[in-house]
Amino acid sequence: MVGSFRPGAHDRHGERGTGGPGVTAAFASPPPAPRVVLGLGLRRGAPAAELLRTADAALAACGLDRSAVTLVATLDRKLAEPGLRAAARELNVPAVGHPAAVLAAVPVAGSARVAAAVGTPSVAEAAALASAGPGGRLLAPRTASAAATAALAESAPATAAPPQEATR
Repeated sequence: MVGSFRPGAHDRHGERGTGGPGVTAAFASPPPAPRVVLGLGLRRGAPAAELLRTADAALAACGLDRSAVTLVATLDRKLAEPGLRAAARELNVPAVGHPAAVLAAVPVAGSARVAAAVGTPSVAEAAALASAGPGGRLLAPRTASAAATAALAESAPATAAPPQEATR
């Protein structure tokens, strides 16, 4: 029988879940999908609606919608901002913050003005990449509004674990 395996089903020989006498079945979970991290830079008091509009514009530029976002990342000092917290709640994802020194070490273009204000030349792109982990990549250039900046990074695809064998 080729093409499908249903755990617990009996095959035509009455064997439970093996594919037949003397046959082993290999099982492997598909690798997890890469996660999409939304990096947000924001001015003090930026409302959630503006953060979400900026995020939506960044997502649309990549052909994605809000359901693709798995995490919001920003500068650690911005985690207490009500607009950021409300935006993360609306997206139904956690929010994480990184210290300025961590963001400053991420190799992305930045602004001297932003560096002078918050201690790192980039917040949105650097936070997205820092949270995406090793091998993460930016999906598109950052998107900016009057009070917010959004960037999207994708984690590196996980490699599949070797299949586990089940014998009868």
